Amino acid sequence: MGVNPASSQRRPQDAASAAREVIELLEVLWERGRDSVSPAPVSTSQLRVLYVLEREDGINLRTLGGILGAAPSSVSRLCDRLQALGLVERTQSRISRRELTLHLTGPGRTYLADLRSRREKALTAVIAGMSGPARACLVEGLSDFRDCADEMHTTRMHTSSVTGNTEGPARTA
Repeated sequence: MGVNPASSQRRPQDAASAAREVIELLEVLWERGRDSVSPAPVSTSQLRVLYVLEREDGINLRTLGGILGAAPSSVSRLCDRLQALGLVERTQSRISRRELTLHLTGPGRTYLADLRSRREKALTAVIAGMSGPARACLVEGLSDFRDCADEMHTTRMHTSSVTGNTEGPARTA
């Protein structure tokens, strides 16, 4: 599978379409991995909470809701379920007695590590079938994609904090 030099001239919509197709395939691989990590696999929304808490340990429900673009009641229910599974804990804030902070537990961190390990194994099996140059292009393209997405997210979060809009884009949890 060679790299087509004309591919750099393709429209962003072509790349978006190809990425969507890959994401759909990844979703199938992800579900297989998630189902085998735990006897009680978490939902996609709950998994998003775990990812956020891994990066933002000790945040409160309001901040988590802003990051997820979800209503406080939805975020609270997600955290209730994750706490019941032993993956998240709520503790009293050191700043305000009326506020709770959210933290991943040891089992929560283990769940994410196991899930990532299974997903990487599935990806490695597919990527191993690619040619060396195609793998190099994949790494470069995905790195650029990640950097661009991070920059857009950072800009959006900065704009939201300046304008006072912490809700972000409307999404459901």
